[in-house]
Amino acid sequence: MKNQTGRRGISSAGLHLLAMAFMLCDHLWATLLPAQEWLTCIGRMAFPIFAFLIVEGYFHTSDFKKYAGRLLAFALLSEVPFNLLYGSTPFYPFHQNVLWTLLLGLLSIRAIEKVRAGGRWWLTVGAAALVTAAGLLLGTVAMVDYFGAGVVTVLVFYFFREKRWWCRLGQAVCLYILNVQMLGGYYYAIPIGGYELQLVQQGLALLALIPIWLYDGRQGCHSRGFRWFCYAFYPLHMLLLYFLWQFAM
Repeated sequence: MKNQTGRRGISSAGLHLLAMAFMLCDHLWATLLPAQEWLTCIGRMAFPIFAFLIVEGYFHTSDFKKYAGRLLAFALLSEVPFNLLYGSTPFYPFHQNVLWTLLLGLLSIRAIEKVRAGGRWWLTVGAAALVTAAGLLLGTVAMVDYFGAGVVTVLVFYFFREKRWWCRLGQAVCLYILNVQMLGGYYYAIPIGGYELQLVQQGLALLALIPIWLYDGRQGCHSRGFRWFCYAFYPLHMLLLYFLWQFAM
């Protein structure tokens, strides 16, 4: 698929690689390069892309159970590497890795789609509101990465999936609320003309909309090897960074 200028956009595989690179930058800052704060600024763009890809994955998978099962398996496998990186201990129950966030988002979409299949719009709207509230609560109580706001981020890309101007506006407004109003806190003070502009660091996540909007619907490389590489990258790169981090201390 080509855009209106006749040029190809970014494929699903390209978005995966981009999101993994952004995530690696963030984790490098958290371990080996804490003085390089620009790395975590870049890292803010990783999660929205992963959230978007979960929605695309739901609509393109040929077997939902296997798709959800893979996410569950790697969420379990990633928990110890995440705990080591985040809490410096194999057991850290106060924060869970991001795959749990994405899995909750995926299951939320499934629940809404089940109701939607019934054909009654008012039931679908009610289910969407209920599932969104449940995802927000469960994500926060379970202390998954990005908390309930992360689960809702997945649903934002589900609710505003079409490539229309109002969907893109909805994505931008919702991501602003989630990242600046709900998750924001740390900010940079930028003096402009005698005034101080406060740039919320987490608000940089909105820049992820640029590559997301350049997505052209192509899968790109989708071999089994590439798919397993994308899953395995998360726990393996955290383990490697943890051991390098400990060696460097």
